[in-house]
Order: sequence, then C-alpha cells, then structure tokens
Amino acid sequence: MRLKKTLAMAMMLGSLLPAAHAEKVLHVAFSAPETGFDPAKVSDVYSAAVIEHIYDPLLTFDYLARPVKVIPNVTTGMPTVSADGLTYTFHLKKGIYFAPDPAFKGKKRELIAADYVYTIKRLSDPTVASPLSDTFTNKLVGLAELVKKAGKSKLDYDTPIEGVKTLDRYTLQLKFKQPFPSLPYVLAGSWVEAQAREVIDAYGDNSNAHPVGTGPYMLAEWKPGNHITLVRNPNFRQETFHYQPGADAKDQKIAREMDGKRFPQIDRIDISVIDEEQPTWLAFKSGELDISGIPQPLVKQVLRLDPTNPFRAELKAEFRQQGIQLGRELDEEVTFYAFNMQDPVVGGFSKDKIALRRAIAMAFNTQETIRDIRRGQAVQANYIIPPNVAGHNPNFRAAAPYNPALANALLDQFGYKVGADGYRTLPNGKPLVVDYVTGPTAIDKQWNEYWQKAFDRIKVKVNFRVMQWNEQAKQLMACSFGLVGDAWIADYPDGDNFAALLYGGNVGNTNHACYRSPRYDKLYEQSRVLPDGPERNRLYDQMNKIVAGDTPWIYGESRFTNALAQPWVRGFKKHPNFNAIWRFLDVQK
Repeated sequence: MRLKKTLAMAMMLGSLLPAAHAEKVLHVAFSAPETGFDPAKVSDVYSAAVIEHIYDPLLTFDYLARPVKVIPNVTTGMPTVSADGLTYTFHLKKGIYFAPDPAFKGKKRELIAADYVYTIKRLSDPTVASPLSDTFTNKLVGLAELVKKAGKSKLDYDTPIEGVKTLDRYTLQLKFKQPFPSLPYVLAGSWVEAQAREVIDAYGDNSNAHPVGTGPYMLAEWKPGNHITLVRNPNFRQETFHYQPGADAKDQKIAREMDGKRFPQIDRIDISVIDEEQPTWLAFKSGELDISGIPQPLVKQVLRLDPTNPFRAELKAEFRQQGIQLGRELDEEVTFYAFNMQDPVVGGFSKDKIALRRAIAMAFNTQETIRDIRRGQAVQANYIIPPNVAGHNPNFRAAAPYNPALANALLDQFGYKVGADGYRTLPNGKPLVVDYVTGPTAIDKQWNEYWQKAFDRIKVKVNFRVMQWNEQAKQLMACSFGLVGDAWIADYPDGDNFAALLYGGNVGNTNHACYRSPRYDKLYEQSRVLPDGPERNRLYDQMNKIVAGDTPWIYGESRFTNALAQPWVRGFKKHPNFNAIWRFLDVQK
C-alpha cells in the first residue's frame, strides 16, 4: 500500500503543470507484447522503446544528423581516449537526478559515476543472465576474472577492478584489453542505461516491473501485454530542444517547430498493444493513434509506388491533403529464419543436417513473399550486415536460390526417403517433423501458409507451434525450437552489431540460431577490434562464406519502414537507431 501511495504521489507531481498548459498526450501502439523494463534483462525492441524514455545512457544519437552521429548525453562532452585507444574517460554533468522512488527513502538521488560502474558490472552478473552479457565481460580489464570468481553466484560489486572504475564522484573510466572501436555507438544505444543499486536491491527479481532512471519519463502503469503509461519524470533536468539542421527542408521544418521548447514536450505517453494490423490502422485513421505504420496489405492504397524502383514512394493525394506525414526509409535491419543448431532434427554440422537446412532454404520463395506479403516494401537480404550499415557488401550473394527441384534432389542424395504417407523420413528411417515456432496473428497465419507450401514442395512435415512473441523470446533464449522467423534492427549502424548475432559467445542471448562455429568465432574476434575499413570487410566476407556453407540462417529481407504521423504531430522524423522517437515530439491539436 505504501508503494502504491508513493507512486500515486509521483504521478501527481508529474501532472503539476501551469494552469494554462493542457496536458499533452501521445497515443501510440506496439504490434507485439513487451517483456519488461530492466535494461540488463531484455533485448526486444518493444521493451527497449520504453527503456529509452526512462533511463539515460552516457552518450546518445543526434536526432537529425544523417549519417547517424553520436553526441554527449549526461556527459560534459565526448570521452577522452588514450593514445593506445584502450582507456576512455567520461565526465558526468552535475545535478542530474533519478525519478522519485521509495527505494531512495524520500531523498533526492543524484546520478554519479558509480551508477555506471554498477550498471556495466551488472550486465555480466551470472545471476542476472543478461542477454547482453557479452558486451563487456571479456573486454574490460579484470571483469572476466571477477565473473569467473563469482561462478554461478551473485557478482561481488564491491571488488574494484581496473577496467571500470570511478576517478571521482562524476568521473568514470573504462579500460579495455583490446581496442573497441564501436564503443561510442554501444554507449549511445539502449544497452548501458544508468541504474541505481538501491533500486535493484529493493525490487530484486521484480526489477522488470520497477524501472527507475534519470530519463524524461517514469512508468505510471503497466498491464503486461496490454497497456503501458509513461508520465513526466518530475526530477528531470531542464533542457530545451536545440537543432542545427543542414540543407534538408524537413530538418529545417523540425528546427522551426521545436527549437527553444522544453525537452520533452509530451506530458504522458499511452502505449497500447494491438497485435493485429487492421485495428491499428483504423485507430490511426480515426485519430486515436498519433503515430502508426502502414499495414502491408494496404500499402498500395496509401502510397503511390514506383514499380521500377522500390526506393521511391509518396503518399497518395488524399492523405497529403489531410496533412498526414510520411517517414520512409530502408531499415538498418535483416530479417531471417533461424535454425536451432542444437535441435536434434535440423541442427548439427553433419552433411545430412546441412543438406536438410539448405533444402528447406531452397524450397522457400522469398521473392514471392516480398511481392505478396511485403507488397514490394522490402529487398532481398544477401549478407549478415544490411545496407546502410558499415561493413555491408552489396555484391555478396549469400541467400540460397529458390530451387525446389534441386532441394528434392539434395534430400534424395542424403537419404531422406519418401515414406508410404508421402512425407520424408530421417536418414535413419525415423519420422521427420520440423518444429516451427510462430505467432497467433493474421499476418503470422499468412506467413505460415507460404511456409507450408515450402515444406510441401520437399515433402517434409512441419508442426507450427503458436505462441505470443514474448513467449517466443523465451524459447529462443533457451534454444528450445526448430525453426523461427526473426529480425534484428540496428542498435547502431556498424557491422559489429550484426556480426555478433552468430558469435558463439552470444548463444543464449542475441545468437538466436544457437550457432557455434570455431572458424566464425575466430574471425569475429579479430573483426571486433578493427575499425570500419577494408581489413575488417575482408573478415566479414570470410564470415559470410562460412555462414552460407553451414546455413544456420535462411536469409529474409531488409524492409522499408513506412511510418505515418498525424498532422498535429510536430518534430516527426524516423530515426534508424532509436527504438522510438516519442520524446522528440510535440502534439498541437
């Protein structure tokens, strides 16, 4: 009761606005359920979108700059870096405070350098089991040893280590074993968000439901898988929007709309979980949602497309006349279908298992689904690293060609015989059934129809195991599936963010294929200490050849994002690396 009362008072504080100021509310929707709001425990895009608004990373991304630029957030400037590139020193701004919470026992709690020391160590704590545990464990001096000493027990946070320490109350120092050129990008994403140790101690295993940060918003209500409400953090520092736009007319318009206003402008963010596209679209058309995507079945009704160039599109006249705004770009993402390399049916590195995976890949017609389901709003993926991300090779062709005849011949060659029931058996004569984990929505069912056709082409049985996305995420982490559709959207525009998806050290977190290849891992470990350039790109090509041979993935696409905003939304611009842009917006109905 005491906790509920304190939270209610905090909400009241967040609504104490000048009498002439009507509350500004932004209404948005997720297409799948979130999993929680502890930055160390989650990695899905929906949870990360909320986390970005509650917590503060050391650095952040410039909202308007393209290519994406990293800028200071809670630091007085960019870090100073030693001559050998191994030591980074950050100076925090003074007077930044956490949102009010009972864990602070009525005191106003200032952000200090020790909070980032705790946060970084916590990502490696064995008892937290963070999906981001590989971020620093083997990179910071002394951290791997501290983790090894803990074993399966809680990390000893009080033992000082050279790799992450404070020099004074507001100065943080990170010391690495090897160069970490992508570090500024990592620190600007939603991975390393300052957490207060006393908050985690207070809520224990329930930290996902009690996020407390120094960011512009705080959690007011959470009905898991249904609704989330964020309200202003009454302790948030005084900041104003200040943009320096280039020649781009849209950027100049945003600067005119937002410059000089208090950051953020929105008082409350209401987030609904609507997993079907049609209800989401109707809510946007009626004005109930302020921002929305265009449902794939309706793309041609909303956009005027150029059949000769998928990169060209514009809103049809009826929507332009309403003042609807379009934010469109090819996402820094790759979609793929991950085989569980530990699964007894589709996993493993024997020739017959590789043949089965390749046959399944060749039986699926990606160009057909780009045409029919994506409505042309995607391009074929052919490389682990997608377009517009440093390290992408546009000339590499890794995707298996659509060739059902060759797929059947391959299965015949490796002993997958067709039984009396018309379906193939394993080479040892036992039943062959592929476990496919999928979702319950209408679009999931449409994808399943195309996958059923693919399996029918090669006479292989498939079992579609249906569950919500947050439940799917648990199956992926536990390597408890056969095949699953997946996607990775860039946290930052560098190839390391994608190459890490197949690194053996990330099995159980971001390596959803549960793939361990000594050859790939060796090349990856060499690549991650190199800056963007020809030397690293050569390693990436070798890594892609290994993956094409082993086939832990079936390559999907990179999709175009078609984001819409109502005419009353100000400051609207799609950003490739923020999971959500709500804090940069204003609404003037």
